[in-house]
Amino acid sequence: MGLGATRGIALVGLAGAVVEVEAFVTPGLPAFVVTGLPDTSLGQSRDRVRAALAGIGCSLPSRRVTVNLSPASLPKQGAGFDLAVAVAVLAAEGGVAREAVRGWTHLGELGLDGSLRPVRGVLPAVVAAVRAGSPRVVVPQENAAEAELVPGAQVRAAASLAAVVRGHGGEVDAACDPDEPPARRPGPAPVTATPPDLADVVGQDEARRAVEVAAAGGHHLLLVGPPGAGKTMLAARLPGLLPDLDDEEAVEVTAVHSVAGTFDAAGGLLRRPPFEDPHHTATTPSVVGGGSGVVRPGAASRAHRGVLFLDEAPEFRKDVLEALRQPLEHGSLVIARAGGAARYPARFQLVLAANPCPCGRASGRGDACTCASVERRRYLARLSGPLLDRVDLQVEVAAPSRAALALGAEGETTAVVAARVRAA
Repeated sequence: MGLGATRGIALVGLAGAVVEVEAFVTPGLPAFVVTGLPDTSLGQSRDRVRAALAGIGCSLPSRRVTVNLSPASLPKQGAGFDLAVAVAVLAAEGGVAREAVRGWTHLGELGLDGSLRPVRGVLPAVVAAVRAGSPRVVVPQENAAEAELVPGAQVRAAASLAAVVRGHGGEVDAACDPDEPPARRPGPAPVTATPPDLADVVGQDEARRAVEVAAAGGHHLLLVGPPGAGKTMLAARLPGLLPDLDDEEAVEVTAVHSVAGTFDAAGGLLRRPPFEDPHHTATTPSVVGGGSGVVRPGAASRAHRGVLFLDEAPEFRKDVLEALRQPLEHGSLVIARAGGAARYPARFQLVLAANPCPCGRASGRGDACTCASVERRRYLARLSGPLLDRVDLQVEVAAPSRAALALGAEGETTAVVAARVRAA
């Protein structure tokens, strides 16, 4: 009979809570029970842990194993607790010293052969562990670069459960040890794509000025004009005018992308404001976040501290547009489910682009437009009054003249305008 304990991290939105993972092995009928509000994937960890332990020559005896995740009132999700459960069971069985693992936090998913696989949300999980006074963290080798971005964290990377056991002073049967992948080596420096330049936009002096004012003052922007006027080009160049994120903002933005699974740790913390442009067929969960299982951040949260661009805005579903009213007002999104609520930051600049009518030719005198007047009014009325009340700048973008296109006169570059924005 023995009791082993270590730590894991439960993420609710971007907030991480330290979870005590306790394992108790007693005589009785063979069983493996996980308690403490696990979800389906976490409840199945008993089979992955049992197979992984057998894979490294540490098969469980025919006894009753009870694993408790405390606090029991907090829902736990995902396979990231696999490693913590396995280490706690080994500590209870005497496979590793109980005191050696008690002060460590373990994150990772186990394969049936004992290999350690990467998980999402390592950055906010390690931040939560450090803030809770538990800076010693074991993570999968593929997540090591991400975990090392957290100041004060003492990160130990491992490629398998066997490596974790040996790191805690335990012994592993060499014949059952899975092949270790080669040690992580720094790869080539990530190629940074050249951001689009504002000088590429021909003419449109008023619209260019509106984009500059929006960048300087953090204003939301609506651009109305015919196809080909340059609305999308202007919106795509707005992030380039914004200043770099400071350390606190960079950690916050990177944490969102870590949970969403869109972060590549090779490039370090995200220092540039993000740009998200969902298609007009996007659903509400894909834009504001959600999901039937684990709640994930949507495009609005991934655009935190950056720009959310809705091209062909009137074509978006009404519920998608109305769902943006909360983050525009409060700077965050609360996604409620029966098991609790997750909060994600969503303080972005909203840029809407719209045609003046369904056919898009009702600009200028509108001679080429084939839409009835009621169709024009109904089309732009899809953007509700409460939503437009939150958009400070509303600009009509006219089609550039043939002379302007022929001359191709360039305006100021992004670097020049960005310097004025920083000064402002």
